[in-house]
Amino acid sequence: MSLSRSILRTISTIKRTCAVALLVVSVPATAAFIPAAPELAAKSYVLMDFDSGRVLVNQNGDDQVEPASLTKMMTVYVVDQELAGGRLNKDELVRISKKAWKTEGSRMFVDVNTKVRVGDLLKGVIIQSGNDASVALAEHIAGTEEAFAELMNTYAVKLNMTGSHFMNATGLPAEGHYTTAMDMATLAQAIIRDFPENYSLYSEKWFKWNDIRQPNRNKLLWRDSSVDGLKTGHTEAAGFCLVTSAKKKNMRLISAVMGTKSDNARAQESQKLLTYGFRFFETHKLYQAAQPLHQSRIWKGSQEQLELGLAQDFYITVPRGQKPNLKAEMVIDQPFLEAPAAKGEQFGKVEVKLEGAVIAERPLVALQAVEEGGLFSRLWDSLILLIKRLLI
Repeated sequence: MSLSRSILRTISTIKRTCAVALLVVSVPATAAFIPAAPELAAKSYVLMDFDSGRVLVNQNGDDQVEPASLTKMMTVYVVDQELAGGRLNKDELVRISKKAWKTEGSRMFVDVNTKVRVGDLLKGVIIQSGNDASVALAEHIAGTEEAFAELMNTYAVKLNMTGSHFMNATGLPAEGHYTTAMDMATLAQAIIRDFPENYSLYSEKWFKWNDIRQPNRNKLLWRDSSVDGLKTGHTEAAGFCLVTSAKKKNMRLISAVMGTKSDNARAQESQKLLTYGFRFFETHKLYQAAQPLHQSRIWKGSQEQLELGLAQDFYITVPRGQKPNLKAEMVIDQPFLEAPAAKGEQFGKVEVKLEGAVIAERPLVALQAVEEGGLFSRLWDSLILLIKRLLI
């Protein structure tokens, strides 16, 4: 085929576009009625879906408050990071310092100058809310509790916990020690997502150490079989706080309730949030990570097609019965994609709409790398692209 005939053939198909592809998930359905969220007797509270990250209820969720023993969720998160990185193991022995032994408040009742396994101290922190166990782990990992608090703040930044700052590993009152309900929900999500193999500790109801058997203070573990964690907290200034996660079928919710008046109140108010979320919302997995969702022509490359998809599974939380109303739209950033393309490089986004409004979006990325093509193919594609751009 001559060069002139090839150009004419290219011009004849110039009207083709690949900038936007529309996928209709299914046909519209009748809208569901969703009542207002319950008003809780608490300073602040948040309800979040674990998989989608959608916040279903937010009442003063960004207000800074004292976290009390909810702090220990971050303490455990740091310990889990050390375990995952191979810098610590659960059978490692920790020497109990005089400072750890003397720490006031709730205790695991470890003895000074004894050595205790990391795994046992973890149980003492999570189940018994032991301040002594928290300080012992902090000193073992970072040398001092103050240095350990710097690690806590480093991970808070990485998790985008913008309203939090930690001064210690226990949650005992200290100037500059604060968090938010939203940050606590975010931290709970990270604990379950990043370390699922250790999350089961949060559901254990009892732990015995030094002949002292203590219960988990999360009363919802006894009242609701769907609840499987996380943590309680209480000081005079913070009030009674509770971060909870529960799972029913394929839906997991996280609630963070701060500043209630009693132990019973934090459980009751948390239950209201969870009941509301499970009753009126549902979560669906729309797309799987690394699944090809769209093919785009890529110019000047070693191959002509670029597969686009998602780096992570895409979950959506919507009012019950509204899945048939969802529409997903894939928007490509540029009309003409050019090599090279790196694996994971973003080339657009997937938008999910409900009744015309965008309710969620995720980056659309290259599922494989595409190198530049040979000299002749790049020159040829450059000529075709020049013509295409002139005719747009």
